[in-house]
Amino acid sequence: MTLKLTLFSQEKEDFVLEILVDSDAKFSELHQLILSDCNYNEHSKQCFLICDEDWRVKHRICLHDSEDMGYDEDLNLMSRTRIGDFLEDEGQRLAYVFDPEGKRFFLMELSENVFGRTEKKPVVNRRHGKAPRQKDTPDQAISGEDMADDSSPSGETEGGLDESFYGNEGFEEDELDMEGYEIEE
Repeated sequence: MTLKLTLFSQEKEDFVLEILVDSDAKFSELHQLILSDCNYNEHSKQCFLICDEDWRVKHRICLHDSEDMGYDEDLNLMSRTRIGDFLEDEGQRLAYVFDPEGKRFFLMELSENVFGRTEKKPVVNRRHGKAPRQKDTPDQAISGEDMADDSSPSGETEGGLDESFYGNEGFEEDELDMEGYEIEE
């Protein structure tokens, strides 16, 4: 069976990947596809987080044996764990931590089970937009060229928020409800 996964970013709202992967594939194959497609480097603490419908983490699938795993947690390694062991129902959610130092991740959802079809290896079926830039270290300097690739929220400048964020027009005194500001003793 083929699983259709939709991957999206909260940082860049126009970035979406639709991935087709066989349910028998390992998480390491999906991990390599995402790294390759987004042109990211591999970090030892990258992982998949299997979540419930409210995005609360239920299971963690790690790239390597991790020292920060609790003794009560099951150790699931990407190289040994089949995707179908954790994903089977449409609408299931997971996150992929691509920048562990910056605590940055993609959100993913199992959007469709395609029965009667298998994929030899995971493929990007559809892509929209450009992936957010991966920072190699938390204090990495950003060049002017890199800043052109990063999108910042409207109204935000290098030094903070500019006046357009708050609006450029003043307020009218009759718009202010003074009763809401009265202090009673």
